[in-house]
Amino acid sequence: MEGVESTNSSAQVREKNDPGWEHFSLVKDASGKKKYRCLHCGTIYSRGGINRMKQHLAGIKGNIGACKKVPHDIRHQMQENLKQVVHRADMAVARWFYDSCIPMNALNSIYAQKAIDAIAAIGPGYKLPTYYMMRVNLLRDCKEECQLLVEAHRNSWKESGCTIMADGWTDIRSRTLINFLVYCPRGLSFLKSVDASDITKDANTLCALFSEVVEWVGVTNIVQIVTDNAANYKKVGALLHEKYANIYWSPCAAHCLNLILKEICSMTHVKDIANKASKVTILVYNHIFLLSWLRKREGWKEIVRLGATRFATTFITLKSVHDHKHDLQALIISKYYSDSKLAKTVKGKEATSIILDNKFWSSCLIMTKISGPIIRLLRIVDADEKPSLGYVYDGLYRVRKAIKNLFKDNKRLYKPYTTIIKSR
Repeated sequence: MEGVESTNSSAQVREKNDPGWEHFSLVKDASGKKKYRCLHCGTIYSRGGINRMKQHLAGIKGNIGACKKVPHDIRHQMQENLKQVVHRADMAVARWFYDSCIPMNALNSIYAQKAIDAIAAIGPGYKLPTYYMMRVNLLRDCKEECQLLVEAHRNSWKESGCTIMADGWTDIRSRTLINFLVYCPRGLSFLKSVDASDITKDANTLCALFSEVVEWVGVTNIVQIVTDNAANYKKVGALLHEKYANIYWSPCAAHCLNLILKEICSMTHVKDIANKASKVTILVYNHIFLLSWLRKREGWKEIVRLGATRFATTFITLKSVHDHKHDLQALIISKYYSDSKLAKTVKGKEATSIILDNKFWSSCLIMTKISGPIIRLLRIVDADEKPSLGYVYDGLYRVRKAIKNLFKDNKRLYKPYTTIIKSR
């Protein structure tokens, strides 16, 4: 208790030393409740602390009404004081993030501002949870809270119906995992994750696995099942529909778009372009003296390099390389490069011929224009902000139309791409 009293008293001392108190008097109503009276306009406020009162003097609207009688010099003083206070708070958060290596993306969490508001409501003297409380007590409470939320969602499945979604992936230990989720208008719920590494991925085995989930959720509650577009999952959808007539199968839109990009990537001329772009990036990033020269160029940004991730990476790399066309050509024709030993090697000469080849740059631009709308559509589908199925049909129609316009309605040129899109 002594520690708490000490903390509260020190907070009160800091608060009373604030320059804002020079412009307010403390009054009490009949019940003895403390209130604040502005010495300039006479307005009495019953809620908030000195920070809110300073917003009144500074004329910052939203949290409190602005004082209309405060002198301009006092208003300016309060505005500057509030800026300093906010900067100190920002610096305190920044030091915590930097010291603990907290990912910057944590600031985008929907819970970030709620946490700050909850702390601000308590005021000075709030102590963070202990390591043990965060690990045990609070984790247990959050788990219970989550279970109650899922239970509330589950109660709505019977009323509105729901969709089961299966997401298969491979982790860093090469385990094949299948995540099962349930979507309804109330929100998305995670059901379970199944390690399918030792399971035969044929349709019958997967159907038995899906049936367990269906029975748990409730056959009459389910409208559809969404999986990727693989042949075995298509068969699973057909088997489940035979078993449960009210349940239908739908392919994952994001997976379909990824398969479109995969098939375009597998085209011989696209492989050739990607291979040439890879040789250019490898030459630059394997020789620090070239990279150092390029980084001194005005407006230079790093080239996105090919990775073993989604197929969109190939096209993002081609766009990035094309965006650096003038920088790369300036390097190749510079005396700095032509006088180097690297320029006389086989790899150096090969990279030089690629960078100076107008056909290569033209092909990069065409691939960028073909893949750009598909990648943008993929980002819309992958986002969770709003339903995106309507964008898929309209988006793919626009993609086909854009490809036809790109090749000036030359059927021989656009047909290979539009056929891939139509097949999905």
